[in-house]
Amino acid sequence: MKKTELKEFLDAKVVQYNNPKFIESDPIQIPHQFYKKEDIEIAGFLTATIAWGNRKSIINNANRLMDLLDHAPYDFVLNHNETDLEKLQPFVHRTFNGSDCAQFVKSLQHVYKNHNGLEAVFAKHAEADSLQKSISNFKSVFFEIEHLQRTQKHVSDPLKNSAAKRINMFLRWMVRNDNAGVDFGIWNSLSPKQLSCPLDVHSGKVARKLGLLKRKQNDAKALLELDLALRKLDANDPVKYDFALFGLGVFEGF
Repeated sequence: MKKTELKEFLDAKVVQYNNPKFIESDPIQIPHQFYKKEDIEIAGFLTATIAWGNRKSIINNANRLMDLLDHAPYDFVLNHNETDLEKLQPFVHRTFNGSDCAQFVKSLQHVYKNHNGLEAVFAKHAEADSLQKSISNFKSVFFEIEHLQRTQKHVSDPLKNSAAKRINMFLRWMVRNDNAGVDFGIWNSLSPKQLSCPLDVHSGKVARKLGLLKRKQNDAKALLELDLALRKLDANDPVKYDFALFGLGVFEGF
C-alpha cells in the first residue's frame, strides 16, 4: 500500500471508530461519568491504570472502584482518612490490589496538594514532540512520598524501555480534543502533537501488518518507531490513528 493509500485507509477507519459509539465498549466510559475536571482526571487515571486484560472486566472493576470512591474521586483523594482507605482493601484487578489502590489515593493527594495536580506534573517536563520524559518524571513525583515498593510496578517508565501503553492512553484521553465526544481535551497546557500511540498487542499487530512498525517487541523503541511513522501521516494529531489500529485489531480481526 502506498503512503497516500495507507493514509486514506487509516483516516477512514479513524472516522469509523472515533465516535461516541466507541465509548460503549471502552474503559473511557468511566471518566465520562463525571463533569468536573479533577474527577475526570482521577477517574481516567485510575481506570487507565487497571486497563489490561479483558475489557469487560476492566470496565466492571473500574466501576467498582468508583463506587469505593463514593463516585466523588477528587473529594475522596483530597479528604480521605485511614478508615476510608480501609474500604479499598478488598479491591483487586489482576495484580493491582487494595494496598496498591490505597497507595495511589495517597500519591494522588500528594500530586494535587503539593504539585498543582496531574496536568501540571505531566506538563512540567514536556518536550516539543514527546511526553515520554514527562511520564518518567511523573513516576518520580508520584512515588516521592513514603510508598509500597510493590506499587511502583503499576506506573510505567518509558526511560526504562516501557511502551507505557496505559499512561499514553490516559494522556490521549486528557489532551486530545477530537470534537467527537470521545477524548476529553481538557488539558490545554499540552498538545496532541506531543502524544504517543498507546501501543499494545492489538495496535502493534496491525501496525506491523501495515508496515508502520518493524520492531517485534512492544517496548519504548517500538513506540518511537510507530510515533515517527504516524507523525508522517498527521504531525498535528498522530494518535488519532490509535482508533484505526485498535479498531482494526479488536473489532475487525485485521
